[in-house]
This record gives sequence, C-alpha cells and structure tokens, in this order.
Amino acid sequence: MRQKRPRGAPAVVLVGRPNVGKSTLFNRITNSRRSIVTPIAGTTRDVISQPAEWQGVIFTLVDTGGMFGASEDPLHELVVTAGQRAIESADVVVFIVDGRDGLLPADQEIAEHLRTAQVPVLLAVNKTDDKRARGRAGEFYRLGFEPVVEIAAEHATGVGDLLDEVLTRLPARGEAGTLADSVQETAVAIVGRPNVGKSSLLNRLLREERSIVSPTPGTTRDTVDAVLNWHQRTFRIVDTAGIRRAGRVARSGQLESLSVVVARRAIEKADVAVLVIDSSEGATDQDATIAGEAEKAGCGIVIVANKWDLMKGRGHDFSKGFDDKLRQQTKFLEYAPILHISALTGERAPKVLETIDRIAEARMKRIPTGELNRFIQQVTAEHPPVSPGRRRVRILYATQRGVAPPTFVLFTNVATEFHFSYQRYLINRIREQFGLIGTPIRLQIRRREKSTR
Repeated sequence: MRQKRPRGAPAVVLVGRPNVGKSTLFNRITNSRRSIVTPIAGTTRDVISQPAEWQGVIFTLVDTGGMFGASEDPLHELVVTAGQRAIESADVVVFIVDGRDGLLPADQEIAEHLRTAQVPVLLAVNKTDDKRARGRAGEFYRLGFEPVVEIAAEHATGVGDLLDEVLTRLPARGEAGTLADSVQETAVAIVGRPNVGKSSLLNRLLREERSIVSPTPGTTRDTVDAVLNWHQRTFRIVDTAGIRRAGRVARSGQLESLSVVVARRAIEKADVAVLVIDSSEGATDQDATIAGEAEKAGCGIVIVANKWDLMKGRGHDFSKGFDDKLRQQTKFLEYAPILHISALTGERAPKVLETIDRIAEARMKRIPTGELNRFIQQVTAEHPPVSPGRRRVRILYATQRGVAPPTFVLFTNVATEFHFSYQRYLINRIREQFGLIGTPIRLQIRRREKSTR
C-alpha cells in the first residue's frame, strides 16, 4: 500500500572509504536490509536513501559508495561523482573509519574533501568491538573532527550515542518533522533485465543524474531510490538491479545474487512496478518472468518499451506487431498498459508518470457494495457463471474485501471456485466497468453456508 514519507526531512549522509561499514550502519539505523553488505570492497555503487527516526526526529539517511581509496571498479569515477552530489546536499555528514586499520592516507584524503564541504561532520570509528581496534581511536583526532564516536555497527554498540550527536547538528527539530507530519507517497519499482535503460529512465524522470548509467550490464547493485513530486503527487521511485535468469545469476557470484534478492524485495514493497523492455531486442521469456514476480506481489504494472527512438520509421504495423508479440508472451498481463518511450531523448517519458498515477489510484479504489452487486447481477444475467465441472452457479452476494490490489469476495449457492475462463471474464468486466487500469484484481469465491436456525 502507499507508504508515508517525512515532510521536509533533513539529510544525513554516510561517507568513507570502501568496506569500512557504511552499509552495515545504514541498515542498522534504518532497521532494514536495503544496503547490500559483503566483505567485497566497492559493493555499494549508487547513492541510496531511506527515512530514519531517532528520539522522535525523522531524517533521511543516505548511504554512498566507497568514494576514496584504491578501487578496481571500472565505474569508480561515477561512484565518486554520485557521492559528491550527496555530500553537497547533506545537512550532516557522518564520516566512518575502520578502527582496526587505524588512520590511513585515504581517510586523510576524505577529511580534506569534507573540510571544504561547509557541512557539520561527525567522525565514527567503526568495528571497535574487535581487539585489533583497541586504543586506536585516538589516532583519528588528528583529522580535526569532533566528537569522535566509537561504534560497532554490526552489534549496534555506540550507535545511539552517534545518533544523539547527529540530532544536535540537524536543523531545528520543528523543521525535521515527526511521523505525524508524514504525507502519502506512491512506491514505484523500475524493474527489468540488465542494461535495458532502467537507470536512464529514473534519471530522466528526476531530471538529474541520480542513478549511475553505464553500458556495463549489472551497473546497479543496490536499489536506488528518490522522491519525486509531480502534480501534487509524491512518488518514491526505486531503480532496481537487473534481474537475470537464475542460472546466470548463480554463475555470476555473490554480489549479483544479493542484488536480485534486494530487487525482488523492492517489487514486494512497490505499489506500481514499471517493467522496462529494450524495444531494440524485443520481449523475452525473462521479461515475462519478471512481470510474473510483480503480478504475484500484487503490484500495479506498466510495461515500458524503451529505446523506441531506434524504432522510428518502421511504421504502425511494426508497433502493433511488437505489442501483439508482447501480449502473447505476457498473457497474464493483458491489463497492463504498454508505453513506447525513449529515456535517452525523453520522448513520451512524462506519460510514464501519468500512467503510474492512474494505476496507483486504481489499485486503491473502493467500489460501493450496492453498485458492485448491481453490476454483478447484470453481468451474471447476461453470462451465468459456471464451476470447473460446468455446473451452473448463482452469485448471491458480492463485496470488496480490500485494496492494493482490489480484492472481491463472491458468495455463491454451491461453488467455491469458477471455471478459469469465467473468472477471467468476470475480472475483465469488473476492470472495464470500474476503471481498474493496470492493477491485478483478486477474486475469492465462497459458498454461503446455510443457516442452522
């Protein structure tokens, strides 16, 4: 369902060289598993953010990639650029160092950069629960930042003390907001195979380079999200890692396996999933598999055929053939709108937000019980329901049980299920009548128990 976000929340940005524990601290403070944590230096590439709360004060916590120090990541320069943008927008920076390693030249390099940032900086010495870190915290006072807070993010030791210091440096608490000041937002997950243009679409919608874009498949590892205000609507748009076939993921190693898990978790939390397809390659079985994940999770779905600028000049027949083939491969998504766009040029990109908004609204729509029952009576009079054994059935009463997605309970005289073709017919008629575009519809069939009185 639609989540809530803090209104006007200040930003607290975590920085440090690779593998000092930024992502572990991020997950600890937000009480989540949003950031991927592995022993591999440079695991986090993109800037990710999530609301956090301490002592009744809400702020946005931002995890950056390892910006400094040696890196073999071919996209390291893009990681640094994304991190620098996050620092420039920060209200407080938490500079994390590794107490086991002591003070290193890379830490001094980061300190020099932060001194020019004109933002309050707190120094957190992490991993102090390790005996190798004992007595080494004093080395870090040479960096010139105070206070120096000793923590062990993995075990939460000292994290409360660190957050107390963060609060004293945030804007006035009245500006920071509380849960009562939250506003509703729509969670949107951009999903698809690697390198189809998901990150480019996010950047196009935000009109900024929020997500790292590279022709290298697998560039995005974490889910990368940002809040977008559009026509008095608020969207939290999440760019997920590309989901490949299970066999390929297994062969690619731990990082991609974890990325896929996090991407699927984002789908489960989303109100609307935007399935991005590379129109120059056409739809694949893997696209259908990803769409199935979203449908199973109950997301609203819009299918975006990206790179449509490469298809210009092929005519109406090509466009229709493309859509027909896509419908054949995703028969269970006949309700999902298909948009032809170019994230590169921006062609029809605004249509994506408009469609997401319509789907999110449909997914939360409630149908008055009287109106629903009058419609069901009309439909069943025209086309009476049948059970899987082709037995005639009467629908005695209908009610909407819930939303997100719309769920209806139909009470019958004898049946506990309908023939699959009739169930599909009924869902399509309900969708058409009540404008439930782009959202799954769940039907529950129950036999009304006879009264014992």
